Amino acid sequence: MGSQAPVPGRGRDSGPVFSGVAAEVIEDTLMHLATENEQYLSELPEQAGLFKETRIVGEEFIFLLSEKWHLDQSTRYQAVELLERFMIKQVEQMCDGRGSTKGREQGQRSSWSSVRDHITNTFVLRLVSCVQLASKLSLHYSRVTSDTALTFLQSLKYSYTKQELLESELAVLNTLHFHINVSTPLAYVELLLEVLGYNGCLLPAKPLHQLCVQLLDFCYLTRETIYDTLLKTAIENSTPSKLQIAKFLTVKEDFMLLAVGVISTGVFILSPGHWEQVVEHLNCITGITPQSILEFSYAVVRRIVGSTTPEQHRGNCGTKSPEDRIPPQK
Repeated sequence: MGSQAPVPGRGRDSGPVFSGVAAEVIEDTLMHLATENEQYLSELPEQAGLFKETRIVGEEFIFLLSEKWHLDQSTRYQAVELLERFMIKQVEQMCDGRGSTKGREQGQRSSWSSVRDHITNTFVLRLVSCVQLASKLSLHYSRVTSDTALTFLQSLKYSYTKQELLESELAVLNTLHFHINVSTPLAYVELLLEVLGYNGCLLPAKPLHQLCVQLLDFCYLTRETIYDTLLKTAIENSTPSKLQIAKFLTVKEDFMLLAVGVISTGVFILSPGHWEQVVEHLNCITGITPQSILEFSYAVVRRIVGSTTPEQHRGNCGTKSPEDRIPPQK
């Protein structure tokens, strides 16, 4: 499945260059991503996806901030995944550190309240740190400097210093044990597009890539609705049980399924005559069934058709600047 996640020189404007990777590299990268995805799903924490929920505004805020700072596409997805994994680890560590309150319900409530307050008070700072770290990992290397980050935070009435900004980056790094170079769904999408091209699918590579990026953004920003539709379609029931919702977590966090669904939807929109052929190829490449691919595309298309136009949608959820999306520090 593949594209050239490993191809250097991917700039924000030029985008990836397809058909420029040797078959052995494609195969090795495909195996690496598939193994990484399976391992992540096998070790999935119960809280996975919690900090991607729309009400937390993290994803949209990161996307807007990445546009403001002219960061490339891969950076914003990397930042979202870093923030998600960091926040989950931080909550786990803070709750474990308060295990002594276990026997008393009042103590437990107080403990959780202090955890919640700490997370709330440092959330914007940690979010900016995740964007900074992601920008340093970018092949395009449009790095966010400390001065840029501080100026932005000061515009929100936060009074952090450079030392506190550095300590925040170190907190993220230490919490994640410096394991921050994780693959994103965009890497899966680009690799799969590369494989489709190598397998002889005659698709308009660059227009399809651009559309897939837009669809991936859309899936991130409307994640809850899309996966809710997908779950109800899969179980053929509008009221899933708690057990079904819990088991569905691996579906929601499956990057390979997300990438396959985005490409399938993109081809359906851009080149419907090739859709069945592409679904067959994606099935052979990933092992994901045509039915699962169809259901995912249905959920995305239904959300697109059921929502307002992209311009209106962004106006509703915020074509506002990042500064307007997060309330200033009081």
